[in-house]
Amino acid sequence: MSDLRVRRAATEADLAELVRLRDDAARWMLTRGITGQWRPGELDEDHFRRVIAEGEVWLAESGDGRTAGAWELWWEDEAAWGPQPPVAGYVHRLMVDRGAVVPGAGRRLLRAAERRVAEAGRTCVRLDCLEGNERLNAYYREAGYRVVGRKEGKPQPGGAPKSFTLWEKELRPEDAVYSL
Repeated sequence: MSDLRVRRAATEADLAELVRLRDDAARWMLTRGITGQWRPGELDEDHFRRVIAEGEVWLAESGDGRTAGAWELWWEDEAAWGPQPPVAGYVHRLMVDRGAVVPGAGRRLLRAAERRVAEAGRTCVRLDCLEGNERLNAYYREAGYRVVGRKEGKPQPGGAPKSFTLWEKELRPEDAVYSL
């Protein structure tokens, strides 16, 4: 894991890998009793193809080329945050391959997302988390995020609307030079 590198997803093979990673993460959650967050089969290659076209999707790979994780980075998120000035990057679907990484990998990927947002000249990172997912909400709090609101009934791809906690983290100029 010490030789982790990140790159933007761009190929058809990346799409299949993103779906696999997302479905594996959903199964991991379900085995731990986290039932309201993600479901296997909920997102397909078309979802990731669309996000790649409209925003950014990042893959993290270990030195042997194995996928270690991924995340989506959006430059606006009106569904959760409403119209906003262009000061933030919005992280979605932060996921790690539990069979390929060591503890702390998710935090490293989150820092890489923060670095990308800082490099783009934005001053904060925002994300939303299912309101009832106490473990994940605690994770973001421990990563330096603060609760700034709540979104009731946010539309979900392939599912019923859900309520989310809105999180934000202010960035410093030195966040743009962080390395994995």
